Amino acid sequence: MASAVSPTRLVSLDVFRGMTIAGMVLVNNPGTWSAIYSPLEHAPWHGITPTDYIFPFFLFIVGVAIPIALKRRMRDGVTRDVYLKIIQRAATIFALGILMSMIPFFQFNDSTGIPYALKIVLVLSFSAALLLYLLEKKTAAAITAGVSALIVLGFYFAGAEILWYNFSTMRIPGVLQRIAVCYLVVSLIFLHTNWKQQAAISVVLLLLYWILMTVIPVPGCDVTTIDDKACNLAAWLDRTILTEAHMWRSAKVYDPEGILSTIPAIVTTLSGVLTGTWLTRSTDDKSQIPNPKSEIETAVGLFFSGTVLLAIGWSWSLLFPLNKSLWTSSYVVYTSGLALLTLGFCYWLIDIKGYKRWSWPFVVFGVNALALFVFSGIMARLLGMIRFAGPEEGKFTTLQQWIFNTIFLSWASPINASLAFAISFILLWLFLMWLLYRKRIFVKV
Repeated sequence: MASAVSPTRLVSLDVFRGMTIAGMVLVNNPGTWSAIYSPLEHAPWHGITPTDYIFPFFLFIVGVAIPIALKRRMRDGVTRDVYLKIIQRAATIFALGILMSMIPFFQFNDSTGIPYALKIVLVLSFSAALLLYLLEKKTAAAITAGVSALIVLGFYFAGAEILWYNFSTMRIPGVLQRIAVCYLVVSLIFLHTNWKQQAAISVVLLLLYWILMTVIPVPGCDVTTIDDKACNLAAWLDRTILTEAHMWRSAKVYDPEGILSTIPAIVTTLSGVLTGTWLTRSTDDKSQIPNPKSEIETAVGLFFSGTVLLAIGWSWSLLFPLNKSLWTSSYVVYTSGLALLTLGFCYWLIDIKGYKRWSWPFVVFGVNALALFVFSGIMARLLGMIRFAGPEEGKFTTLQQWIFNTIFLSWASPINASLAFAISFILLWLFLMWLLYRKRIFVKV
């Protein structure tokens, strides 16, 4: 099934991307948040778990793709069109992140008597409009969204009470928002620097972040320390600039995709750019695959660089602890090393040794990673939106809770049932993404 991928594509990169996005969807959709195996949870503060590898891996992959994509656009120099494409792509990804956080956009007051099924259909229609837009069927997307909006407005003018989305509590940062910012900044750096300058920028930014987080005192705190979730500079800036209303509600005192911590996240993406430059150093504009004469050299370079960064990151963590929420400098170096080792293993196994048959599910995920993240997130929200009367009078249960309790919890312990639900969720999306893949439909921005 992987044969549908262009022979000029670096299959190992698609597989690595697919493994990463599959892991992201898996850990984001347990049957219940109260029963999760520890490797599938983020470290509570300092420390690292396999779940903490996922986001930096994805940013690393975004970075790897930048020289692969931009070198074709730069054949005639850095033109206005190159800048416009970068800005357009970053803006679209950022907007997708905001839109996902806003779903369901509105709520009908339950007292209106409007059928609940209609509410779900309207949300699905807006989701369909988004999919059509991403598939570049903009006229169909506009018609679908317009008809849905007219229906909602029709109910509103007919007297139905509608609870509109409250922008005063909208979370501004997020996963896609950070990806967009990192992609924009790093793409511009790539256009105007060479690899040596990019490496120097990375070192300076990591050292600068270390100094800022450990030296500058935080107003209102007796002691400034990254051991405290509130009394560190990144958290203070988030509270000051974003305010609590626009931050991650589960923490309130800091945001894991906050403002200052985006600086080292940019370096994670730059580490991917350096890797992408290394991988494509001997290719033409139409191919991602290194020259066969340099395949072993490429694999050795990935393994060696990964091992060195892993050792440096671990050593640095003794002074500046690994921390995903703060995206500490040691965390950047450590996870970049792991990403290099993982990509190196995929490259050696798939592109050099030719063992590809096992990898087709990850290719299916990898070529449509954005669609998987966005629409699996929308489905998860819908499962939590659909409610009906529970076993106890006056209490409601969501469709997600009903599925978990009825289908999974009936035969397994809570923690195993929770894992089984997550695995079933990702297998469902494997089937849906396969339908797109077999039709050669690739959602891009």
